[in-house]
Amino acid sequence: MKRDRATPLAHTVVVASAIIFAVPIIWMVLSSLKPGTQLTEDPYSLLPVRWQWSNYPDAISSMPYLRYLRNTLVLCIGSVIGSVLSCSVAAYAFARIRWRGRNILFGIVIATMLLPWHVTMIPRFLLLRELGLYNTLAALIVPTFLGDAFFIFLLRQFFLTIPEELSEAGRLDGLSEWGIFSRIIIPLSKPALTTVALFQFIASWNDFNGPLLYLSDPQKFPLAYGLEQFISSYADQTNLLLAAATLFTLPIVLLFLLAQRTFLEGIATTGLKG
Repeated sequence: MKRDRATPLAHTVVVASAIIFAVPIIWMVLSSLKPGTQLTEDPYSLLPVRWQWSNYPDAISSMPYLRYLRNTLVLCIGSVIGSVLSCSVAAYAFARIRWRGRNILFGIVIATMLLPWHVTMIPRFLLLRELGLYNTLAALIVPTFLGDAFFIFLLRQFFLTIPEELSEAGRLDGLSEWGIFSRIIIPLSKPALTTVALFQFIASWNDFNGPLLYLSDPQKFPLAYGLEQFISSYADQTNLLLAAATLFTLPIVLLFLLAQRTFLEGIATTGLKG
C-alpha cells in the first residue's frame, strides 16, 4: 500500500523536475525564432510575436557552420573509437585476467580521477607539441587511445557481471583471451560500450578547452570553439546567437533520445558486482 502511494508522488516529482530542466531549452528554441527587437524589448516572453525562421539560415551563413560541423564530427568519431577500444581492453584486463599487482594498479588508475585537468594540461601540451600534433585534430583524438579512468572503471564493473562460466566455455573451445574478449565479452557488453561512446561523444562535442589549447587555425575549429568566436562577433544579435546555440544543442538531444534505452540499460547494469 505504501509503495502504491509513493509511486504517483515519485512520478509527480520526476515530471516536475523534467519540466524545470526543460524550460531553459524550450525558451532557447522559441527565442531563436523571435525577431531581434522582441528579445530587446521583452526578453522574458515565451512565444514569438512573429515566427522568424530566417534566423537559422542567417546564423549558418554568418559562420562556416558546415566546416565546424565536419571538424566536430571527425573529432567526436575519432575520440569515440579511441575511448571504446582502449578502455574496453584495459577494463577486460582488470576484470577477467588474473595477474600480480592487478588490484594495486587498478587503484592507481582510479586515483588519477582525482587529478584536475589543469594538472596534466601543460605536460600533455608539451608532449603533443614534441610529437608534432599541435594545431591538428589529432592532438585531441590521440589521448583518447590511451584510456580514461572513469570509462575503464565503468566497463570493468560491467564485465564483472558477465558469468565467468562463459569465458571458461570459450577456453574449452580453444579460444584465446583475445578470442574470448572479442567474441564473447564485447557482444554482451553493447549497453556499457554504448554508454561509454555516448559519454565520450558528448564530451568531445562540448569540449572547449582542448581546441582552445591545441588549435590555432580557424579551418580546424570545432563547433564549441567556433560558437565562441561567433558570440564574439555577433554579441548584439541575440536572436542569431540563440539560433546558433540551438543548432549546437539539438544534435546532442536527438542523439540521447535515439540511444536512451541502451544508455539507461548500460547505466543500470553497471556496478552490480564489485
